[in-house]
Amino acid sequence: QVHLVESGGGLVQPGGSLRLSCAASGISFGIYIMGWYRQVSGKQRELVASVTTGGGTIYADSVKGRFTISRDNAKNTVYLQMNSLKSEDTAVYYCNARRQVPGSLIYWGQGTQVTVSS
Repeated sequence: QVHLVESGGGLVQPGGSLRLSCAASGISFGIYIMGWYRQVSGKQRELVASVTTGGGTIYADSVKGRFTISRDNAKNTVYLQMNSLKSEDTAVYYCNARRQVPGSLIYWGQGTQVTVSS
């Protein structure tokens, strides 16, 4: 059974930092593209950042230069370091695992709330 468990969310002031973690189990972590998405109530879920099996990264324009995604294959964990947080970063953040193989299953975590407010 596949589990993606996010942690590290919380309340932070504007300009502050948080690090999200997503621990995966039940998959061969090293062969999965890992991503972080976020969703605000009433809006579509959007990609924040992703990291390929080879370590290549993609970021949403809104977070470039502020967020860093990384993965530790030995720990089956993907991280999202979030710096210079803004109120508009407030959302539920979801971890995602997928393979670049057509028809493969996509896995999601349960989400962790990030609130940026003074």
